[in-house]
Amino acid sequence: MKPALVDTDILSMFFRHDANVMRMFREYLSVYDCINISIITYYEILSGLYHKRAFLQVDLFFDFVSRSKVFHLTEESVKISANLYAELRNSGNVIDDGDILILVLVTNNRRHFEKISGLEICNWSE
Repeated sequence: MKPALVDTDILSMFFRHDANVMRMFREYLSVYDCINISIITYYEILSGLYHKRAFLQVDLFFDFVSRSKVFHLTEESVKISANLYAELRNSGNVIDDGDILILVLVTNNRRHFEKISGLEICNWSE
């Protein structure tokens, strides 16, 4: 199993106690020290919880994050992502701006991300 960056949809499934995702989290954590998420996923989860006024879940999310690694944007990652976005848009294959900033991914949304050439995708919900 390779190091992975967990996307918002898989993390949401984890918090809903999806059996397959829970199993893959346990398997991953038997090899690696923590779960990796991007600052984009951090934002998407937190904004969704605040929108729902799910303050208990916000506290649980902060506890989860305290034991995880959050990858922040860098100038280099933004340059690479901007170039990928331009290439996709010029070819008529547009994805969300936030999603283009993710370069290695564990997601349940394979169809959305397979437009990005060279992106390795793994689905922990299967």
